[in-house]
Amino acid sequence: MSKRDYYEVLGVSKSASKEEIKKAYRKMAIKYHPDKNPDDKSAEDKFKEAAEAYEVLSDDTKRQRYDQFGHEGVKGAGGFGGGGMSMEDIFSSFGDIFGDAFGFGGFGGFGGGGRGRQRVNKGSNIRIRVKLDLKEMVNGVEKKVKVKKYTECKTCSGSGAKNGAFNTCSTCNGSGRVTRVSNTFLGQMQTTGACPTCGGEGKVIQEKCTSCYGEGIVQDEEIISIKIPAGVTEGMQLNVSGKGNAARRGGINGDLLVAIEEKEDPDLIRDGNDLIYNLYISLSDAILGTTAEVPTVEGKVKIKIESGTQSGKILRLRNKGIPQVNGYGRGDMLVQVNVWIPEKISKEEKKLIEKLQASPNFVPQPKGKEKSIFERMRDYFG
Repeated sequence: MSKRDYYEVLGVSKSASKEEIKKAYRKMAIKYHPDKNPDDKSAEDKFKEAAEAYEVLSDDTKRQRYDQFGHEGVKGAGGFGGGGMSMEDIFSSFGDIFGDAFGFGGFGGFGGGGRGRQRVNKGSNIRIRVKLDLKEMVNGVEKKVKVKKYTECKTCSGSGAKNGAFNTCSTCNGSGRVTRVSNTFLGQMQTTGACPTCGGEGKVIQEKCTSCYGEGIVQDEEIISIKIPAGVTEGMQLNVSGKGNAARRGGINGDLLVAIEEKEDPDLIRDGNDLIYNLYISLSDAILGTTAEVPTVEGKVKIKIESGTQSGKILRLRNKGIPQVNGYGRGDMLVQVNVWIPEKISKEEKKLIEKLQASPNFVPQPKGKEKSIFERMRDYFG
């Protein structure tokens, strides 16, 4: 089933400001929050749909790509844009929008009750660039890259605690959240936020791990395999979920964001999903006709040049271009024929051309205001 338009999901216009988008998301998330709609699958789906829309439209780069290319533009853009998010992802990423602003006892519960979720750490994303040649872009490719990143500490299994020993936080009694009441001119206001003692985790380490010093992560290198689909373009960003930096003391790993760069091809020029090749032939070949060999991303092919071919003529080779990234359709290869005119000729050659010029078959018949190749030759030779 196709996805709904993100602006439609949040009920905002395409010109909506960031604040308007944030308010619209807040309204939707409150309406469909799991604590208000227990065991309601439809409400949970709408809750996730709103979070996915907000995750894209609240980010300037992702919003720009979405406006330009639609859902395909953010399919591999990291975060939730490609789908597959969990409830923990949403609570971890967007909980602060609700917990501090409305006093709902955290994003996991309403009115001070509810489930009282503990904070879930999330590792940061890593961005890399991968250069591809045209052949790799056409056929797709699997690349192995070495990435420096934070990984889970093997000594403590990522907990940060020596021997895995923790104590329940005495400040928040293990909930990870604390509630404060302040007096304002409107009366008392209750706000809920992460516990300052345990950082929202609900527990404190008894003794820190000597390898990671209580962080649960260490710097390391990892070789990561990236499957790049056919049809990618310069500037497109792919997402490898969970291959970013590991989270401190457990939690959700960040993502690896792969920006695509295109290597310049010595022969072919890319124009969207079409490829352009400039073929140069001699004057005699243009007049008499010939066969020529042209390069494509799949190897060289022979094409026929008809007699009397004019310079600038475009020959189209169907389906020899770049495939669409979604797998539907493929571009063409356009061969532009250019007739090469020698810069210098001998006296004998000049006399031969002058004799040809007198023949009625060599009288140019230009279309419109365009000059034929023979007119340009006369201009050149005087």
